Amino acid sequence: MYETFDHTADLGLRVRAADLPTLFAEAGCGLTSLIVEDISTVKEKVKVELTLPCEETEFLFFDWLNLILLRFENDRLLLSRFEVQMDETGIRSIGYGEPMDRTRHEPGHEVKAITYHGLRVEREGSGWLAEVIVDI
Repeated sequence: MYETFDHTADLGLRVRAADLPTLFAEAGCGLTSLIVEDISTVKEKVKVELTLPCEETEFLFFDWLNLILLRFENDRLLLSRFEVQMDETGIRSIGYGEPMDRTRHEPGHEVKAITYHGLRVEREGSGWLAEVIVDI
């Protein structure tokens, strides 16, 4: 589950999940939902591999969101679903989506960058919580 929260001139993304792979998958969907008004309009026409080497969880989370944002900036690719696997070597994921089509995808926020400000990824009860501020 993901939700947004206001943060001065920026926007926060808060994600809760039972495990880390689900946390990262939900965060990817959350980021896309900031870029496009209705993530349900994004069809699964394209499948892309997303991989990152292992590092501290917070930095990995930051790099993960940055990777998804870069795919949008470079290829105009909106990813609306993720299959994430994590182990001691890092993340291996498949992202599903399609290039942005302004006739079907209403733009949301212009996400300029993922920030380290307020970044946290931590255990919460039996699950995980992550928060990050995005520059819009």
